[in-house]
Amino acid sequence: MSSGAGTDRRSRLGCMTSSENPAGEIRPRPVVDRLPRYAAGKPPAPVEGLVSYKLSSNESPLPPIPAVQQAIAAQTDFNRYPDPLSSRLRTALAGFLDVPADDIVTGAGSLGALNQLLVTFAGQNDDGKADEVIYAWRSFEAYPICVGLAGAESVRIPLTSDGRHDLDAMAAAVSARTRLILLCTPNNPTGPVLTTAETERFINAVPSDVVVVIDEAYQEFVRDSDAVDGLALYRKYPNVVVLRTFSKAHGLAGLRVGYSVSGPELTQHLRVAATPFAVSQIAETAAVTSLAHFDEVVERVQSLVNERDRVTAGLRELGWFVPEAQGNFVWLGLGSDSAEFAALAAERALSVRAFGDEGIRVSIGEADANTRFLELCAIYTKLPRRS
Repeated sequence: MSSGAGTDRRSRLGCMTSSENPAGEIRPRPVVDRLPRYAAGKPPAPVEGLVSYKLSSNESPLPPIPAVQQAIAAQTDFNRYPDPLSSRLRTALAGFLDVPADDIVTGAGSLGALNQLLVTFAGQNDDGKADEVIYAWRSFEAYPICVGLAGAESVRIPLTSDGRHDLDAMAAAVSARTRLILLCTPNNPTGPVLTTAETERFINAVPSDVVVVIDEAYQEFVRDSDAVDGLALYRKYPNVVVLRTFSKAHGLAGLRVGYSVSGPELTQHLRVAATPFAVSQIAETAAVTSLAHFDEVVERVQSLVNERDRVTAGLRELGWFVPEAQGNFVWLGLGSDSAEFAALAAERALSVRAFGDEGIRVSIGEADANTRFLELCAIYTKLPRRS
């Protein structure tokens, strides 16, 4: 192709001229440069004489139950595409949750299910105006990334001083452009849940054509009797969607399997946007098997809940303020001391998750790891603070 033909082609495609982009760089959509980068929890650095523990990613420290490991080992059909509708899993979940299978849409983790919701209901419109998505902040750090990539605008409402959603302020922020609201319960990274009463008041306070997503990634760890049950509200309100995952309680984070539950008014559109083959056959088999042995999963979850409660009680005995922890993690609002604390943890072969100058999230891990974390917190309260 001649240089003239190449210039003509660039002109037809509406590309920038050399003066506008002198280096001839391939550039992403402008929104990409405006988005935060997702920062996954880092593994611990080795420290001589100490066992290292990763407490930075809210993973289960326990492997999948034995039946799941056996089912995974027995699977061989990786030369075939998975069922795009995850029919076996949806059928199993329908019986487990007592919901119609047609109300379930699977995704690559609850994050994949969330992305499907966003691209279906919120984004850039034909008139060039972006829809709005409201969520509490700080909350799950993937929210602003997913919202931005969908073409919508984030409306972040600050948490209350005790790490909870400010539902009154969220309701007041609803505008004509609001299409979707995200409620993370328990809230990641701070820990508190939303109650049934306050969530129902909130749903009744927002327009019925706004999709309300109840993100329950840590639902199995909740022990608060007043905590909202997203499924109960989905059955009552057509605009409510529930997100859940097998990553946390079932110990299947590496297999990426989650799902949304919503009524036919929403699923008819969600299926159009759902990513084909998002859930592999090995992930589907693992999830179905784990559901069939849920009593064993419950035992493992309860052991982590017991450890969470031990850690929370220990922190409070040391004088730390800890928001009500209902997930598999605790939150320390250390502010500008967050990086210092994370560094001290690393010296003790513990990786924790620092969120800028806001605080530290620490996942509940092995008993020895949790004890070492508490010992660090006891030492840290006695260290002289830098001015």
